[in-house]
Amino acid sequence: MSEDLDLVRMANNIAANFAVYPEAEAIAGIVRHISDFWPRPMRERLVVLVRDGAGDLAPLALAAGRRLVAEFGRPAS
Repeated sequence: MSEDLDLVRMANNIAANFAVYPEAEAIAGIVRHISDFWPRPMRERLVVLVRDGAGDLAPLALAAGRRLVAEFGRPAS
């Protein structure tokens, strides 16, 4: 899906901006940015992509995505 590619690209861009920080701080910053600025449907789709093994996510973006999975749990139906 093109929309999924866009989400991955955006998450990777956010991760690239936080890459200058220590890993834990970077992951927290990515999670905070996505939580604050992405609408719920985008966050939920990212959670699904992470659960399904979105292989194109950068390591920091994937780590942040896993944190979002833990925080938001199962997406609403």
